[in-house]
Amino acid sequence: MNVKQYLDSTYLKTASQAGLSEAENTIVVKNAIAEAIHEGFKLIMIRPEYVAMAKEMIVEANSVLLIGTVIDFPEGKSSLEEKIKEANEAIANGADDLDFVCNYEAFKSGDLDLVKKEILIGTQIGLANDKTVKWIIEVAALTDKEIIQLSALIKHVVVSNFKEDDFESVFVKSSTGFYKTENDLPNGATVPAIIMMLENASPLSIKAAGGVRSFEEAAEMIRLGVKRIGTSAAKAIANGEISPNQY
Repeated sequence: MNVKQYLDSTYLKTASQAGLSEAENTIVVKNAIAEAIHEGFKLIMIRPEYVAMAKEMIVEANSVLLIGTVIDFPEGKSSLEEKIKEANEAIANGADDLDFVCNYEAFKSGDLDLVKKEILIGTQIGLANDKTVKWIIEVAALTDKEIIQLSALIKHVVVSNFKEDDFESVFVKSSTGFYKTENDLPNGATVPAIIMMLENASPLSIKAAGGVRSFEEAAEMIRLGVKRIGTSAAKAIANGEISPNQY
């Protein structure tokens, strides 16, 4: 099992979240990009403001590392217009993967038309530019029934509006890694949540993000059927170690 080709090495903290200056945080991002290039991971997942820098580093290194970024992160509550603007800027800066935060609060409140429209338009933008699109549903904010329903809704929108050849480029993703749960409950890729996503989003692929911190956990997710794993512990996972990082 070449686990590295499943790993989206992830660093999404702002400077204030990391307790660093902007310059210090930029150095952390540069180091994460350099590590991902050196280790041969599938992708580096970073905030939009660092995409252009990552592109320069990857071109200079003659690397095949992909660049992923987040859209409307971490709450997914922005307007469709704002999501579109962010996505187009990320594409212009060189992003390969667009990880949109689905407006899960709108879904929970029953505004399904809004959710369907943003999934349709966001996916159209990504696929029209030959990008991979992922929809983050934030499983810790949802009940089991809602995980099933939202996974199925995303699947239905994609299957109804796009060609079968496009399906492999659209994912449903478990978590932002930033959702605050009560009593320190898991906020990301639990096995039950991933199984529900796999069963209800197929033929779309699943990205397990949030809480995968060891090779054994990553291998379990891969055996279940996920195609990508978002983690800040990519190097530890690849080395068979366990990381204390929470994302």
